Formats: sequence, structure tokens, C-alpha cells
Amino acid sequence: MIDKNCEVITVEEIQKKIYILQVKSRNIANAAKPGQFCNIKVSDSYSPLLRRPFSICDVKNDVITFQFALVGEGTEILSKKRQGDLLDINGPLGNGFDYSGDFKNAVIVAGGIGTAPFPFLTGQLKDKNIITLVGSKTKTDVIKYKLKNVSVATDDGSEGFNGNVVKLLESVAGKYKKDETKIFACGPNPMLRALSKYTIANGYNCEISTESNMACGFGICQGCNIHSAVDENKFLLVCKDGPVFNAEDVLL
Repeated sequence: MIDKNCEVITVEEIQKKIYILQVKSRNIANAAKPGQFCNIKVSDSYSPLLRRPFSICDVKNDVITFQFALVGEGTEILSKKRQGDLLDINGPLGNGFDYSGDFKNAVIVAGGIGTAPFPFLTGQLKDKNIITLVGSKTKTDVIKYKLKNVSVATDDGSEGFNGNVVKLLESVAGKYKKDETKIFACGPNPMLRALSKYTIANGYNCEISTESNMACGFGICQGCNIHSAVDENKFLLVCKDGPVFNAEDVLL
């Protein structure tokens, strides 16, 4: 884990209430893997004892990109950062996606701001056939930033498939052999719960990136626990054991 004051390169609103933040840190960039996250101290005045977790969206050279939605005071403060400002960042944290292996098809399933970790992963899947399924409530909420081969599902049918993104996956999954396919997912818990149920029942290898409220971000506070599916008496920590888990290993 690296604790470093990182220089802000840019903050850009790429669509309504969706922002891209880029910071410079060679050490964090060199250590980062797709699916990991960083804890950012947004300011000294806002929740000074707590940091906010953000998925690493992309890495290029010594520049780390974060993608976030404007949802409250903390993200509003972050959206107003300017070039040259310094941010106190811990990272990279947690365990990322396992994209090793000889699978042929990489199916990315993202709901809402759950698209955040996938530009980084997409860049590492150079020898795979990438299929990206993105879900949102309506077409104005669809996020496609640096994603590849995107198909869209909207709850109101205003763009692409009329329905949720798990139903979209069900409609296309038959095109891909199970032993040649791996699914990578991130999104709200109800989506991940439905996805896990489907992939487990149908024998797909699936990894899910989970989220939780965090205090420390590295396993000391024990606040971000998630129930193990392997041992009913055991809890895992999203920050330390995750945030990425095999869908078969956790209960949402």
C-alpha cells in the first residue's frame, strides 16, 4: 500500500454528473492491477478521519484515472479539484480481477457506475474477444467511457435491449461456449445477486467486483464484511479479501 500526495492532472465531467479524475503517481500506477481501488481523502474538512474508496478506472504510464458519479458532498468536493491540487491517496488496495488463463471470450457486465473498473481491465485483455454489456435506467445514464464492443440494456427501453443487463446477458450467453468464456462484473448488489444466481446455475466462470462502506480500507476496522458462501460461519472483507470475488464464494 502506498500513501502519497498525488498531483491532480485533470477533472472532467464526461456526461451529466459523471466525472473523470486523473492524478499522477508513478508508484501507485506501477503497482496497480485491474479491479483494485484507492482510498482518497477528498479534503481536510470533509470527514477528516475517513477516506472514500474509488475503483481504479485506468492506468497509463504514471497517470491513474478514477471515474465517479456526483452523489453527495464528498464527490462534489472532488469534482471541483483543479490541475496542480494535491490529493492524499492510499493504494492500490484489495485484490483485483484474475484475467490469466486460456479463456477466449471475456464478457464484461456492468451496471451504472459499475463501468468504472473496466477500461483498465479492457486494456489488459488484448488477446481476448471482449463483449461488454452495460446496463442503466435510461439512455442518458449509459456510461461507455473507454469500453469496447458495447451492447446496452436500459430499464425503460430507450436504448438497446429493453430490460436489465442480466437479462441481456441471458439473451446472448448462448453464443459463447462456457469453457471458453469468463464473465467479469461490477454494479449494484441486486444486479450482482441476480448475475451470480444465473452464472452459478448455468456453469459460467464469473468474478464480481463488490462494494461496501469502508472506514480503513485495508482490513483493520472489519467494517466491510461480506458473508462467505463456502463457510456459513465466516465473513470476508471487501477491502482485503475482495473487492473482487468469484461469484461462487460470497453471498450478497
